[in-house]
Amino acid sequence: MHLLWLVERDELNTREPELQDLHRELIEGRASVPRVGSVVELETVHPEYAVLDASGVVVEPVASYLRELALDDNRPLTSRSYAYDLLRWHRLLWFLGVAWERATEAEASALVGWLRVTENPQRGRKNPGAPPPGSVNLRTGKRYLRAGYAPTTINHNLTVISSFYAFHRHHNRGPLVNPVPESRAQRQVLAHRIPDANMPVFRRARLRQRVRQTDPRAIPDALWDELFAAMTHNRDRAAILLYVSSGSRASELLGVTPGDIDWPGQQIYVVTKGTDDREPVPVSPQSLVILAAYLDQAGLPPAHEPVFRTLRGADKPLSYWAMRRVLQRANEKLQTNWSLHDLRHTAANRMANDPNLTLAQVRAIMRHADLATTGRYLNARVEDLFDALQQHYNRPRVERSFAPGYDLDDVKAVFGG
Repeated sequence: MHLLWLVERDELNTREPELQDLHRELIEGRASVPRVGSVVELETVHPEYAVLDASGVVVEPVASYLRELALDDNRPLTSRSYAYDLLRWHRLLWFLGVAWERATEAEASALVGWLRVTENPQRGRKNPGAPPPGSVNLRTGKRYLRAGYAPTTINHNLTVISSFYAFHRHHNRGPLVNPVPESRAQRQVLAHRIPDANMPVFRRARLRQRVRQTDPRAIPDALWDELFAAMTHNRDRAAILLYVSSGSRASELLGVTPGDIDWPGQQIYVVTKGTDDREPVPVSPQSLVILAAYLDQAGLPPAHEPVFRTLRGADKPLSYWAMRRVLQRANEKLQTNWSLHDLRHTAANRMANDPNLTLAQVRAIMRHADLATTGRYLNARVEDLFDALQQHYNRPRVERSFAPGYDLDDVKAVFGG
């Protein structure tokens, strides 16, 4: 065993200059990582997903980690997300020729550098006339997604890798030192944090990316009217009205069945993201009127099937990607870049700034875990600022006057002018 360790160490020492060159090429964007391997869905429950290598063989270290993740009662989509992050990590290790148990901080640095400069294949633009990545839409004030990976994506990938190695370290496998550096001060304070206390501020750990905190972007009333008018079918009109009146997340609303609609109570039941809780949320009367018109036209689906269905082809539930495409077509027509989540932001912004609703009530409707999240919507909307400034600019200047009977020369001597 000791002899094998010496052989592996000598081999790594021999390849050190080559590895350093590959690291540098990745960080500088002069090399790309081959897109080998894949993530597949399994018929088993623990785990639900697996990572395959270039030969189609299950990567066992990842499989055992994902199995533990599923046993910890994490959602299937969490396992899927973690699987893709670990596939990205193993692709880099395969390219470098480094075994997963021999990875160091140098490989983590190479991953971060590569993700900072490489293009995200999911953000490819097929339309040559599309706005440049990262530019700002002048109508909405929103920035288009940049071509590469977002800082939050890089940070999430580092978190998953760190968790992966912590799991194997617990079972006496893998390297003694986690390849992903951590903030020791943050770990020490959070270990003894009072749950109700404010989250302390820490310096970012090494390799972690800076994430800009921006206010949620709500759709102004005038642009909302344009967006609603751009919908060409009652299904789409009902969907966006339900989104903006209930504050439901995209996937939550698309899962609503006929039995989830409380017509007399003017509310719908949704399964909250990340839970199995079926919770009621109020909706506007107008949204129910248009929903009824859509169902009268399309027919009521079976009780266990979602009410929103495809309009063409075989009858099947409307997927998130299909609903996203509905909004994309409207954006192309209006030259905007709204997203489905902006509808939730709009609902929260309208409710939080309504004097008839308390912040606690808005939090209950939006189903936020933290009241501070709801408080982010307590801000002045851009269109409100614009209207107030227009009144300010157009207000006539107040001329100073004095009561009759005063001599003008005396007034000038006292007050000037």
